[in-house]
Amino acid sequence: MGSKARGCFAAVCCAGLMLAAILQLDTAAAAYADESSNAAASASLSQPTPSETSMVTVPGGSFDMGIDAANIPRMAREFGMDTRSVFDGMVPRHRVTVSAFRIDPFEVTNAKFKRFLVANPDWQRDRVDPRTHNGNYLRDWRGTEFPAGSADLPVTNVTWYAAMAYARWAGKRLPSEAEWELAARGGLSEPTFPWGDDPADSTRANFSASGVGHAIRVGRYRPNGLGLYDMAGNVWEYVLDEYAAYPAGAQTNPIAGAEPGSMPADNKVTSRRVIRGGSWGGAPVNLWVSFRDSHPPGGAGNHVGFRCARSILAQKKSPGPAGEVH
Repeated sequence: MGSKARGCFAAVCCAGLMLAAILQLDTAAAAYADESSNAAASASLSQPTPSETSMVTVPGGSFDMGIDAANIPRMAREFGMDTRSVFDGMVPRHRVTVSAFRIDPFEVTNAKFKRFLVANPDWQRDRVDPRTHNGNYLRDWRGTEFPAGSADLPVTNVTWYAAMAYARWAGKRLPSEAEWELAARGGLSEPTFPWGDDPADSTRANFSASGVGHAIRVGRYRPNGLGLYDMAGNVWEYVLDEYAAYPAGAQTNPIAGAEPGSMPADNKVTSRRVIRGGSWGGAPVNLWVSFRDSHPPGGAGNHVGFRCARSILAQKKSPGPAGEVH
């Protein structure tokens, strides 16, 4: 890794109260402006079409999440950080095994979220229980209408509850933290960023040093090795997990804050959730594929969005004509 710029972006939002809706176990597998000329000049354009896209399959595998406590001083130097405590949440380094899954190549956009609101009017700003958010939920929307010119911007000012509800409506779910990191690595073993170890700059991601100052259209920068866009910068992304200390031992398909083999029930969630990926206001350290931060479930903000995932069910084998299994 090369030397990184100083600073760490921290998101601070008011905590929200729990939403009275129940997440069933997914047994089926389950600003706002046009891009500035600065962003258009610096970004590597690939011109994807985020409105209708197929999910990307992420092969399962085992990898090490987190870092050893002894490596914190080195990481602080690498990223030019004066405050070493920002790395405490990444300790300890532990082995994780993740089953194959599918994930959206783009963050959910305003245009897609509008379809959800039309189909589910109780999630419109004037219908949602105000106790479940911090007052910023869809603050710039008018009913089901997002600000003009922002159809392909990632939807922001949404809560974790709303992200969960959207994913459920779409027949998907949020990715787990482990799934998100495996996807962000883009098929690389231990990269610093989704694109590899080259330093972050304005041609690779929308972050503080890019000088944009707000979220921009999804897919403006080149994807990682798996074909996933904006896994670093633009907006932070909610995942399923509660923000908690990493376990010391090896785990398989972990979801912090949920019983083994299940997912969190959103009517019971009040604890802070993990967010990943950094945002338009973040420093290079926030773009690191191993970096994690926390956010209140009701903390709608213009720097946090989400993307969806879906499990891949094992195919049931059927006996052949001679009793052999195919």
